Amino acid sequence: MIDPLRPVTRAVTYTRWLHLVMATVLATVFAFVVPGLGRMNTLAGAWLLVAPLPLLAALAVIPGVRLSEGTQAQLLLFPGRRDAEKPDVVPAPSVSWEDRRRTALWLVLRYELGTLTAFLSVHVPTLVVRLLRSAGGERPLRLPLTGTVFAPHWWYAPLAAVALALFAAFVVAAGALLARAARALLGPSAAARLAALEERTERLLEHNRLARELHDSVGHALTVAVVQAGAARAAGSPEFTRQALAAIEETGRHALEDLERMLRVLREDAPPPARRPSLADAERLLSAARGSGAHVTAEVTGSLEAVPGPVSREGYRIVQEALTNVVRHAGPVDVLVRIAVGADELELDVRNPLEDRNPLDAGDRPGGGAAAGGSGSGLRGIRERAALLGGRAETGEHEGTWRVRVLLPLNDLG
Repeated sequence: MIDPLRPVTRAVTYTRWLHLVMATVLATVFAFVVPGLGRMNTLAGAWLLVAPLPLLAALAVIPGVRLSEGTQAQLLLFPGRRDAEKPDVVPAPSVSWEDRRRTALWLVLRYELGTLTAFLSVHVPTLVVRLLRSAGGERPLRLPLTGTVFAPHWWYAPLAAVALALFAAFVVAAGALLARAARALLGPSAAARLAALEERTERLLEHNRLARELHDSVGHALTVAVVQAGAARAAGSPEFTRQALAAIEETGRHALEDLERMLRVLREDAPPPARRPSLADAERLLSAARGSGAHVTAEVTGSLEAVPGPVSREGYRIVQEALTNVVRHAGPVDVLVRIAVGADELELDVRNPLEDRNPLDAGDRPGGGAAAGGSGSGLRGIRERAALLGGRAETGEHEGTWRVRVLLPLNDLG
């Protein structure tokens, strides 16, 4: 059931009324000149509805005015709201002419509506008192402004109640209208909303990229460490153990560097991140794989320095993930890594033999990993990286080998 008295009992009604009548401070200042304080309640006072408008337009050009108006709107039009419930009114200085134009419209609307509210706030209570006195037969009814006189009547009493109710309804409606206007005129513009959405999207994409890199870098380091430690324990050779520990140390150091760089990116006050590894650093991946027992043969054609930065960095991660899969699932096997830089395309090709059965089948994967079809997160990450750069990735059996082949375009990013 709707309670008709609820708007009158809400604190927000009175804070919005205060926000409205505060606008008449400017009108009072102008009234000292024309028409004078004593004539504000006459028809000559209508001049005050027009005279301050040029000054309001000039004030809207000042960036800090928008900040001040936005702060007042949050405090008085939307009082007591928690952060999660705050409307889309963001106190901020004007940064564009669109902001200044909307601020000018806000100032004019607030001034005109506030002046009318203040006028009624003075004259409606006066009228109510005169109606009640005339209803009691004390004196004739003299209307404000016009000075018209009417004889006393008892029905002036219900008329006073109607006038008071209409005034209360006007204050509630004016406050709601001003709050709605604040959202439209003091909130972010459509361009600002689009920019904020694009910034948020970029942040999410960056976080996804960092999560992918963290998976590739740390996962690679842990895989190498586990394989090296297991091989050293099984070999029982001091020399092999020394080489394994050296490989674990180097791989772990690179993983820590990557982790520190990613954490710096996530901190807003961090300095620019260090250089991300690229295909020019691929030798560290080959060395780590060799240290894990794999027999790696590398074929590099073309200039790696000529590969555009984004392609080179993502290519490094693709090779890293492919070698990690070999070390994790195939063990110490022969591996061919081919990196070919063409005129308009980069080819990455990593192969290892399948022998009697596919070492990448689900039954051979520790912990029941993804099948050769490539549903695992590592192979999915390779395909995602290739797709983001406009390339394609092929994974699966090929002439008795397990093959990861990725083609990345160079011209579009060059």
